[in-house]
Amino acid sequence: MSDIAPPPHARPAPVDEAALRAFNEHVKPEIDVLLRVATSLAGRSGGAEDLVQETLIRAFRAIDSFDGRYPRAWLLTILRRTHINMHRRTRPGTTDDVEQLRGSRPAFGSAHVLSPEDQVLDQLLDPALHQAVQSLDAKFRDVLMLVDVDQLSYAEAAAALDVPVGTVMSRLSRARAKVRRHLGPEILNARRLP
Repeated sequence: MSDIAPPPHARPAPVDEAALRAFNEHVKPEIDVLLRVATSLAGRSGGAEDLVQETLIRAFRAIDSFDGRYPRAWLLTILRRTHINMHRRTRPGTTDDVEQLRGSRPAFGSAHVLSPEDQVLDQLLDPALHQAVQSLDAKFRDVLMLVDVDQLSYAEAAAALDVPVGTVMSRLSRARAKVRRHLGPEILNARRLP
């Protein structure tokens, strides 16, 4: 009985040491950045960890084709494409039985649960600033969060959003101006140090 080999699908795949070294060198140092960007992209949906995990899996599978230059831009591109693909898969289901929906799913907008990160940020951020940032259109808010909060360079934010660097700079300038207008001169002057 001991000389029977397990089926091929039951045997663990051999670990490619070169791929593992490349992953540890190029990908692991960027995980914190990926998580911050994923949190910005996923918003309050709480899917940032899933998005990063799927991105890491795809990066590991493609590490052999990576040339080693600009790992952050490469990973942010994978993250953005993964985010798009995950949203394509999550479309609302349909049902013929309206009674089945009652009591099982809340009406649109009625169930709003903050993630633990958002709860902490809500407590730390000034309510007026938080409201000003939340009032921005998504394309402006995303750029503002990636550059000013996540501290990505313009090029990294452009790679994450798949837009030209000039678009990032323009949107960031407009986002900052809108936040300043929303806060008003009274609030801005009151916050300046003497």
